[in-house]
Amino acid sequence: MPRFDLSPAELQSYTPDVREPADFDDFWATTLTESRRWDAAPELTAVDAPYTLVDIFDVTFPGFGGDPVKAWLTLPAGAEGPLPAVVEFQGYGGGRGLAGERLSWAAAGYAHLFMDTRGQGSMWGSGGDTLDPHGTGPSSSGFMTRGIEDPAAYYYRRVFTDAVRAVDAVRSLPQVDADRVAVCGASQGGGIAIAAAGLSDGLVAVMPDVPFLCHFERAVGLTGDDPYQEVVRYLAVHRGADERVFETLSYFDGVNMAKRADAAALYSVALMDTICPPSTVYAAFNRHQTGTKQIEVYTHNGHEGGQAFQFPRQARFLASLV
Repeated sequence: MPRFDLSPAELQSYTPDVREPADFDDFWATTLTESRRWDAAPELTAVDAPYTLVDIFDVTFPGFGGDPVKAWLTLPAGAEGPLPAVVEFQGYGGGRGLAGERLSWAAAGYAHLFMDTRGQGSMWGSGGDTLDPHGTGPSSSGFMTRGIEDPAAYYYRRVFTDAVRAVDAVRSLPQVDADRVAVCGASQGGGIAIAAAGLSDGLVAVMPDVPFLCHFERAVGLTGDDPYQEVVRYLAVHRGADERVFETLSYFDGVNMAKRADAAALYSVALMDTICPPSTVYAAFNRHQTGTKQIEVYTHNGHEGGQAFQFPRQARFLASLV
């Protein structure tokens, strides 16, 4: 795939004006206050797994509206803590998978919480375990358009709230140093990580790779790939709904979340990425408020981005902060 977006020089200075609702902060403050009323401690059950160098726990914590959300907690074996922690979010359509699938952060000495994504987990990978018990109006296939004409009913309101509550949950654990928590994820997981950073105070780092869910209005009109095409298909049927749809999406745009994030940031972007176009990634990165921020550029990659090359960069970046 040849490059199709802005030039590298244009990307570095790309700071578009992105739609932002006047009640953005009030909307999220109300949402999080309501969900924090369910303040039960996370439930941990030790997993009998064939690993000798890590301890793994099956975690359930209260997410949006108190809904139970699943996660895996992986610790260096025998660790007493308090450890720095990384909360990681999954890509689109995947679930938390099986215990022990993700060992890198624990091997690097961190507590690692890998959050399941409600309702997802059946498009690829090893499955998910978290229900999304909330109904929705008409939608196209996938998750992007569930409740898309009302911010209060939109699917990602629940997911982003789950992400903030995952940060709350890991901070409550005796094995974790609550002042040394970072978030990360790739694609959808990267977009969720940006949201968690924008809605949570005091994180040490956010590390989104080729993040999805940024600069919606540009992405929907620029790429012909899913998942953004789910919105196109919805609008092709629901003619005239554009204003309502993009107003809803503005409450969830990674650009608006990045403007509120105060954690150090390490992003990655792929310049041939047709799923999450590079200009949409730079739109968030360039608005990120912290003075400590870096972006790894994979010049000749598509949405796969840096893959295994990126983790050592993240590990070194985070080690310099904690």
